Amino acid sequence: MEACNVIRMRVKPEYEEEFLRINDNPGHDVEHGLRTSLLVRTGERTYCFVGQWDSLEALATSGPVVVRELDRVSHMLEDLGDGKGCLEPISGEVVARRRYPELPGEYWSG
Repeated sequence: MEACNVIRMRVKPEYEEEFLRINDNPGHDVEHGLRTSLLVRTGERTYCFVGQWDSLEALATSGPVVVRELDRVSHMLEDLGDGKGCLEPISGEVVARRRYPELPGEYWSG
C-alpha cells in the first residue's frame, strides 16, 4: 500500500538560500519506490519535506539515502524545541485519496 513521509524543519537564516539550492538538486539518483517529493514552505524559514512512496517497505529501505540527505543539511537547521531536535518526522500508509476533476482557474481564485 502507498505510503508518505513528512519531515518538518526550520532553517537557520544564513543558510536558507543554500538549503533551497541543495533541495533543488539532490545529488544522487532518485530512490527506488519514490513517486513524488515536495518541499513545502510552511512559514518563515519553516519547511516540510513530503515524500510519496510505492509502499512502507520502499520507504523503509530508503532509510540510508534519507539519512545521507538529512546529513547534508543538518548543520543548516535550527532546533525545533520541546525536545524534538532539528527534525520532526512522521510517516504512514495512505488510507484514503480523493481525486478532483480539473476545475476552471477562477474556481480557486476566491
